[in-house]
Amino acid sequence: MRILFIHQNMPGQFVHLIQHLARDGRHQVACIGRRSDFTPQGVGRVVYILPPPTIEPNLFVSPLEMAARHGVQVVRACEALIKNGYRPDLIVAHPGWGESLYLRDVYPDVPLLLYCEFFYRAFGADVNFDPADQQDLMANCVTRTRNAHLLLALEAADWGYSPTAWQRAQHPTAFRPRISVAFDGIDTDAAKPDRAATLRLPGGQTLRSGDEVVTYVARGLEPYRGFPTFMRALPEILRRRPNAQIVIAGEDDAFYGKPPPNGGSWREVLQAELSMDWGRVHFLGRIGRSDYLRLLQVSAAHIYLTVPFVLSWSMLEAMSAGCLVIGSATPPVLEVIEDERNGLLVDFFAPEAIAGRVTEALANPDAFKEIRQNARWTALSGYGLDLCLPRQARLLEAVAAGQSPET
Repeated sequence: MRILFIHQNMPGQFVHLIQHLARDGRHQVACIGRRSDFTPQGVGRVVYILPPPTIEPNLFVSPLEMAARHGVQVVRACEALIKNGYRPDLIVAHPGWGESLYLRDVYPDVPLLLYCEFFYRAFGADVNFDPADQQDLMANCVTRTRNAHLLLALEAADWGYSPTAWQRAQHPTAFRPRISVAFDGIDTDAAKPDRAATLRLPGGQTLRSGDEVVTYVARGLEPYRGFPTFMRALPEILRRRPNAQIVIAGEDDAFYGKPPPNGGSWREVLQAELSMDWGRVHFLGRIGRSDYLRLLQVSAAHIYLTVPFVLSWSMLEAMSAGCLVIGSATPPVLEVIEDERNGLLVDFFAPEAIAGRVTEALANPDAFKEIRQNARWTALSGYGLDLCLPRQARLLEAVAAGQSPET
């Protein structure tokens, strides 16, 4: 089967699936995206460049204008494929940036499967979740129009899939019967417990499994992933546990939410606000995969906080590594973690609750061994690549054959 994947940040969420299909040998896989450094063996690639806008966008329609520009560039990339005699049997696309907008016009008869990651709402999800950060009416109207290109994409698609049931439920009721739930999958063989693991910090200190290591990982250190709440829990943790070391991995940029109103980064804002023993707080920035896995393996308590938004792979990888995950009691986390069975849950806005849970974990680690084991089992039994990739492959085959997969 000839399968065409489309994602502006290729491979994005398709990384494991593309490699799985390419290794299979029964499929001809091609990709369209903006990145030029994704060149796995046996996979074709077309890279497009997004030109700058020609007019000043209107705030209300700028998401649609941006989506249309992405869509047009993908049309041109598809035309290049057509000139080379390539016609896919199935197209799998992420609609978030508009790249799937015009695929039905290019390939009217080719089945189209969408990766339905998120659908925006002014209430009930990430927007207006924080009582201290409420949008006004006009901003809520802008949020509604952010979905214009997503609705056009859903209408044109044959089927869709979301990584979690909660993310599927954010989509309009009329489209949900044509959206399956299929998680991307994590490498449970790589993310696994290792009692002999060590992690060397930039300053030379070496941390080991069994040390009082509190970990936090996010793409960006920002409010969407609960960074301010986490930081405000640290003074009490460090006061009550004099041997604790805090290790934080992530960039200073705000990838999903807004930067601080007065400039700078959220890390700088919190460092100016808080007083603590900063010598025991280690900011690693963006780290490589091997260091990231070792960080999880030496963790005594791993904090994962998120507003109601897309669920991070890192939480499942932490569970797979046998971490004691202390997670926010928000919908994406609640789908996976049951309090005191395979993790611990806290209020997203309660630094004192985080400090209390972390202190318990560091003071009596043996009491949480079963929770760690259950976390590992949760990852193995529902989220590993060995389960998720065959499930996704069956989904692709069904859509390509014109069948209706299970939702």
